[in-house]
Amino acid sequence: MTSFLDPLISFVSAHAWLAYLTLFLAALLEAVPVVGSVIPGSTIILALSALVPGGELKLQWVLLAAALGAVLGDGSAYWIGHRQQREILNTWPLTNYPRVVEQSESFFHRFGSWAVFFARFVPPIRAFVPVTAGALGMAPAKFYAVNIPAILVWAPAHVLPGVLAVSALHEYAGLPHHGHIGKHIWMLAVIGGAIIFGLAIWIIRRRHGSGVAAVKPPA
Repeated sequence: MTSFLDPLISFVSAHAWLAYLTLFLAALLEAVPVVGSVIPGSTIILALSALVPGGELKLQWVLLAAALGAVLGDGSAYWIGHRQQREILNTWPLTNYPRVVEQSESFFHRFGSWAVFFARFVPPIRAFVPVTAGALGMAPAKFYAVNIPAILVWAPAHVLPGVLAVSALHEYAGLPHHGHIGKHIWMLAVIGGAIIFGLAIWIIRRRHGSGVAAVKPPA
């Protein structure tokens, strides 16, 4: 795996704009209904955040790319729901995920406007709540008043752990500041965690039938 990561880090160093574009698209697609349930947007953002301490990527541009992608993705999903109302919840491809659509509605009814905030941090309903909010008639001003602050919290919460972890590995774990050891450790940890999480979801799906695994909203 490290033999793959070294060329990747070198490539990002030479083509940083592609990394920012990848971050933007990862955040955007993660907010698209159905697509966001299978796109590992958070994993991509967490992994690439390891390239900030070494200077391959700039923190402000990483945060901006992730935030803009999330705003555009959530906003697009919301406006689709707002224009088509409840009809969108009964059309393909949402009809293939009745359990998650039901959970999104329950989540929205339980928390009201705050559901838009909380959903930013709860996969897989993160990809369904914005369109549900629009379909259920949430006013645009109210949606953005909650959605944008949520994204401003979400973006640093996904980027800063990687920045701080890699910095700490070099500062306190005795790793050399040159080279990519700390970045390798963080990226491998993120990828490994994503694989374990994916396997857990797959097992839950197998046990509970087809469709996206049930997710309980926070108490």
